Amino acid sequence: MTKGIQIERMLHSPTLNTVLMVEETLKGVGESLITVAELKRKLPRQVNHNTLMAILEYLEESNKIAVTMKGITWIHNTNPRLRKAIARGLEL
Repeated sequence: MTKGIQIERMLHSPTLNTVLMVEETLKGVGESLITVAELKRKLPRQVNHNTLMAILEYLEESNKIAVTMKGITWIHNTNPRLRKAIARGLEL
């Protein structure tokens, strides 16, 4: 990561409240896919684009969302039965 990008990221570091706001909005989306532009419109407060991109990058790295060319979808599942089935499942 270059120094310029690190400085830019520090200028647009999201707060916990902002991260939670984006998470809740993505969880509540009725459609399976949402674009970044649609997400910005659905957020209760305006979020800086670079800050939103940092949040989306974090959510993708933590396996809570999947980002594709068509849009963003929430994939995180907290169902303990599903987690147990995955842990016991066979790896292909």
